[in-house]
Amino acid sequence: MPTIRANGLDVGYDVMGAGPPLVALHGASSLGREDFAAQLPGMSKAFLIHLPDARGHGRTRWDATNGFEYRWLVDDLIAFVDALGLDSFHLVGFSMGAMTALHFGAHFPERLRTLVVVGITTHREPRASVGRRLMDPDLITTRDPVFAATLSRRHDAGQGEGAWQRLLPAIAADIAVQPLLTPAELHAIDCPTMVACGDRDPFVPTEHAAALARQFPAGRLFIAPDSGHEVMARRPGLFNEAMSGFYRATEEIARHRAARLEASAAPLSRAEGGPA
Repeated sequence: MPTIRANGLDVGYDVMGAGPPLVALHGASSLGREDFAAQLPGMSKAFLIHLPDARGHGRTRWDATNGFEYRWLVDDLIAFVDALGLDSFHLVGFSMGAMTALHFGAHFPERLRTLVVVGITTHREPRASVGRRLMDPDLITTRDPVFAATLSRRHDAGQGEGAWQRLLPAIAADIAVQPLLTPAELHAIDCPTMVACGDRDPFVPTEHAAALARQFPAGRLFIAPDSGHEVMARRPGLFNEAMSGFYRATEEIARHRAARLEASAAPLSRAEGGPA
């Protein structure tokens, strides 16, 4: 379980597998190795997977008393991939991680071979209202002690006991005010992109997911039946099949995009002057 210095943080991450590089970003309050547990055995046979802990989560220490803003997560991702020397890579994001992935793709589309975003809408609502309700530490502690224990297991060792009780409200507050991506910014993401959500996701109405997929020049849509927010865990067989088909169908395009970037003489934007 290595760490790497990026954007002023010691970012904890897991790495596994072999093949083209893939970065997977977890959702709020979670960890990559848990969000993508059902995908990792298969994906690690095809990709070299990097699973960074977002700031304030797991091993990437950050006290949410100092605030929490989505744009910091984007800067963290830029610095993380630069520090690893990943000029071009596949990117997967779930929920909070999907929003980070979309913002990265809008600003650095040439660096992405493919993009998969799960459980995200670019609309404010219902994401803000649901997040405010579900990320209330008092309600979690009193009504769902099992989940409270899970959050302590995930984060206490790296963040300090009870730090998640400051983190969750800070994330919910940021959702309510963070700038929304415009259609022009989304249209800039020209790599093959798959949008996925559950048909019962309280954060993402299916019509939002369909509208988001239509914004991308090479967008695809997967709606998992009888599934809530955690599509990868609730419907792993269907999701894994959809993801595998997506990667098979876009393999040649992904290779071409990686080769084009490598051959390009245009300088890449760097967060901390990472290696090429």
